[in-house]
Amino acid sequence: MGKMNIAVAGTGYVGLSMATLLAQYNKVTAVDIIPEKVDMINQRKSPIQDEYIEKYLAEKELDLTATLDAKAAYSEADFVIIAAPTNYDTNKNFFDTSAVETVINLVMSCNPNAIMVIKSTIPVGYTTSIREKTGSKNIIFSPEFLRESKALYDNLYPSRIIVGTDLNDERLVNAANTFARLLQKAAIMKMLFLGLG
Repeated sequence: MGKMNIAVAGTGYVGLSMATLLAQYNKVTAVDIIPEKVDMINQRKSPIQDEYIEKYLAEKELDLTATLDAKAAYSEADFVIIAAPTNYDTNKNFFDTSAVETVINLVMSCNPNAIMVIKSTIPVGYTTSIREKTGSKNIIFSPEFLRESKALYDNLYPSRIIVGTDLNDERLVNAANTFARLLQKAAIMKMLFLGLG
């Protein structure tokens, strides 16, 4: 598996930990709308408190660039990881997925072949409904199991890697397998497969 071109939409805990993790072996462009965050990442300083992200940015050789130019980042990407915020309104029992949909629409307009991986927290059934709503067959889902301020650590030592896809679409199944292998390759703790005893 060669070096992939990956764009990450959002540089909060999920996005920045993903970008840092995958930039060990891939060309990663982190996209944000806040200039100060972009500048900090390009200076190899973490805009969020996370010991492992801070250490990796300062000490590791990473192929990581941050930008405000989402269109340029998405245009070149094999995978676009969507780590945009989805604020949950407890009064309305409602997830605001508008930031996720903004990214999906932009990716579809500038790079319709890119595989989009939703890492944002979304309601059950969202991936299927957004695929139907947008007509895109290139959207898969990979839930995150991260703790605040331990996000990169949790990606380096994953308890599990899950990628949800349309099992009837061979191309998407291959893309999901590729994405899972990218995560596995970048992790320190490798997955164990045991035979039946």
